[in-house]
Amino acid sequence: MNLPWTLKYKPKTLSEVIGNENAKKKILQWIKQWDRKPPKKRALLLYGPPGTGKTVTVEALANDLDMELVQSNASDYRTAEAVQRFAGRSSRYGTLFGKKRLILFDELDGITGSADRGGLRVITKIVKETSSPIILIANDAYNPRFSTLRKSCQLIEFKKPTKTQITKLLAKICSLEGIQSEPDALKLIAERANGDVRAAINDLQALAQGKEILRFEDVAWLRSRDRKEVIFTTLRRIFYAGSITGALRAAQETDVDLDMLLEWIYENLPYHVKDPEELAATMEMLALADVYRGRIATTQDWSLMRYYIDFMTAGVAASWSRRSHGWIPFKFPSRIMTMSRSKTERDMLKAMGLRIGRKCHMSADRAARDVIPFLRVIFQNDPKIRENLAKWLGLDEEMVAFLSSKK
Repeated sequence: MNLPWTLKYKPKTLSEVIGNENAKKKILQWIKQWDRKPPKKRALLLYGPPGTGKTVTVEALANDLDMELVQSNASDYRTAEAVQRFAGRSSRYGTLFGKKRLILFDELDGITGSADRGGLRVITKIVKETSSPIILIANDAYNPRFSTLRKSCQLIEFKKPTKTQITKLLAKICSLEGIQSEPDALKLIAERANGDVRAAINDLQALAQGKEILRFEDVAWLRSRDRKEVIFTTLRRIFYAGSITGALRAAQETDVDLDMLLEWIYENLPYHVKDPEELAATMEMLALADVYRGRIATTQDWSLMRYYIDFMTAGVAASWSRRSHGWIPFKFPSRIMTMSRSKTERDMLKAMGLRIGRKCHMSADRAARDVIPFLRVIFQNDPKIRENLAKWLGLDEEMVAFLSSKK
């Protein structure tokens, strides 16, 4: 059975978790205080970018100290009743066999704090009264929704491991897999991961599994991959999510601008959702998301943001069968391309208007409106005059090419 290497080589003890030595030391100090009496702040809030080892650190800690780990993804417990059912009793009563208990709320970013559902409010209450240590995990501890909760927690930041630390881990995995690896190949994988250990291990497995030797040329093509790869991965995770939670998590774990993400989803849905009724259902979800985005812009009520995210991710994923015919590439949003080209042209006209205006003693707007149309005709029909005029006006090669083009 081929396991994902992120699971196969998941740290089992704190010593195996790479990086964040200071954070691990603070967690240990805090947990040991419970041997004497509960500390003033009965919960930790670990925060930092995805893939930096927050969750595996807690799991390894529980394993090292032989504690019973009661673990949940907080985005699955969004109501007050569900949170109370999961953590309320666990925080007050001992374990069956006398082990110490550690309660973990993972992915806190996914929980709502609305008054009608109250999940975040109940977590805050439990944190203040708990008889067992509680650890909360979020990407952004300073989200305004966590302002009350933060006061009852000790905050510990997790930072991205260094490229050197990730490279050493990749080398260790290669050794255990019986793969000879060129150092430069592993350095490139580590560099591209940008501190995300999970991403680095996933890339390594994709590139090295089944090989006896991993050479630099096997990974050199990674250099050409840009931010499009990030959005493509996010779209796949939303469109073909195995669960509603998975679709939500895709949006929570990406750093793609949410408004840009909506444009990408809108552009690509018709190519992937072939059934007309399903396509209509997914488009209705996007329409609802857009309604909430408009309300946010009008009222500045950012608590509505969760509905915006829910409809365009979980709503879309749940509205179709998530089956497509063959491989379908994702397309760049045409509306964004048009806006981008339009902005580029406006910026070019403004820059040329400033240069022409200085020479002709007129405003940049007037130069762009009255002079540039005539320059276009001249530049497209008389190369000799074009060269002299460009030199006199101080136009660069890009400006000359813009005026000379007949498109």
